[in-house]
Amino acid sequence: MEPADVAGRRPYKRRPDNRRRPSGVRQSGAHAHWKVSIRGVNDSVSKPDRGAPISVVLAGGGTAGHVEPAMAVADALRAVDAGVRITALGTARGLETRLVPARGYDLELITPVPLPRKLNADLIRLPARVVRAVRETRAVLRAVRADVVIGFGGYVALPAYLAARGIGRRQIPVVIHEANARAGLANRVGAHGAARVLSAVGDCGLSRPEVVGVPVRAAITTLDRAALRATARAHFGFADDARVLLVFGGSQGAQSINQAVAGAAKHLAAAGVSVLHAHGPKNTLDLPRPAEGDPPYVAVPYLDRMDLAYAAADLAICRSGAMTVAEVSAVGLPAVYVPLPIGNGEQRLNALPVVDAGGGELVDDAALTPDFVAGTVAGLLTDRARLAAMTSAARLAGHPEAAQRVAQAALDVAADRRSRSRNEH
Repeated sequence: MEPADVAGRRPYKRRPDNRRRPSGVRQSGAHAHWKVSIRGVNDSVSKPDRGAPISVVLAGGGTAGHVEPAMAVADALRAVDAGVRITALGTARGLETRLVPARGYDLELITPVPLPRKLNADLIRLPARVVRAVRETRAVLRAVRADVVIGFGGYVALPAYLAARGIGRRQIPVVIHEANARAGLANRVGAHGAARVLSAVGDCGLSRPEVVGVPVRAAITTLDRAALRATARAHFGFADDARVLLVFGGSQGAQSINQAVAGAAKHLAAAGVSVLHAHGPKNTLDLPRPAEGDPPYVAVPYLDRMDLAYAAADLAICRSGAMTVAEVSAVGLPAVYVPLPIGNGEQRLNALPVVDAGGGELVDDAALTPDFVAGTVAGLLTDRARLAAMTSAARLAGHPEAAQRVAQAALDVAADRRSRSRNEH
C-alpha cells in the first residue's frame, strides 16, 4: 500500500465543474472554467528565461504511489533551491487534487489518459484524449517556462513526455523515475529520449536506469524510531516494553490480512504480543473478547500518524507496493510482506531486494493464515536477536536519499539546458 493510503487519506471524489476548486489548482481544457492558454499540439515550447528561477514540472498524478514520490522530490528541490518554481500536473480524478495543494505546490489539471486494457469505447476515445491532454500540457509548459519535466508514471506522465518533446531545438528535457519493479507503459515510452532515467531497482524493464530507490518524504527518512518509541507507544496505549505488531493493508484495508491477523488474536495475546491494526474505514474486525491482563489489540479504521505507528512497532504485516516497501525499509522496520495476489506480480518484485537483504519475509496472500500468524509471526516477535538483525538489514536496504538524488538530477539537467541555450546565443 502506498503511504498516503496508510495515513488514511480517502480517494478523491470528482467535483462538478461549478464547484470551487482547492486553492492552487487550475484546470486546462476546452470545456473547463479554469483555463490556461491552449496552443496547437505541434507548437514548440518556449526557450528558457536564463534570468528566471529554475522551473520544474512534476508529472505524477493519479494514485498515491505516483503523487507521494513527486511531492518528496518537490520538497527536496525546495531544500536545495528555495527559489525553484514547482508546478505539478494532475487530473480531476486523482489524489493530487488534495495532496498537492496541501503541500503548498501549484497544480495544473489536464485531461486524464488512462490506457484501456481491453477493446471498448475508452480505447476508441484514446487518440482524441491523448491529443487534448498533450495540447493542454504543452500550454502549461509554455506558461511556466519549464526547464525540465520529472515524470513518475501514471495518467499524466504520457502526455507530459509527449508535450515536452516539442519540435526542433526547443524540446524540454525529461527526467524519469520508475518506482515499481516493472515499469509501466508511460515510463517505457518516456524513457526513449529521456535525459536521465532513474529507478527503484535495476531490472525494471528500462534500459540502464540509475538505481536510486523510491523518493520518500523527509518526515519518514529522518524518523528516529528508537527516540520516538516511548512517545509513540504511549500514544496508542502500549507499554514501554511491549512487543508490537503493526498491521495495515491500504486506505481501504486488506480483507485477507484482516482475517488472518484477527483470527490469530487469542494466540497473539497469549504470546504477549500487542497489535496496532489499521483495518480500513469500510471494514470491521471480528475480535474475541480480551481476557483480563491481555496486551492491547488496538483496531482503527486508518492511521493519521504513520510516523508514530512505525516508531511504536517491532514488526509489520503489510502489502508490498513500492511506496510501502520504501517507507518501511527507510525507517528500518522489519516486515512480513504480503503481495497483492492480482496484477502482474510487481508487488512481489518490489519486496525482494529487502527480503533478500534479510530485512523482511515474503508470504503469499493465500499462505497468510491465522495459524501462520499465531506460529511464525508470533515466534518472530519473541526472537529479539533475529528482530534486531532484520531491523539493521531493513535500514541498510532502504534508500533515504532517493528524493535528493532525483531532485539533483533534475536540477543538473535544467542547468545544462540553460547552459546550452546561452552557448547557442
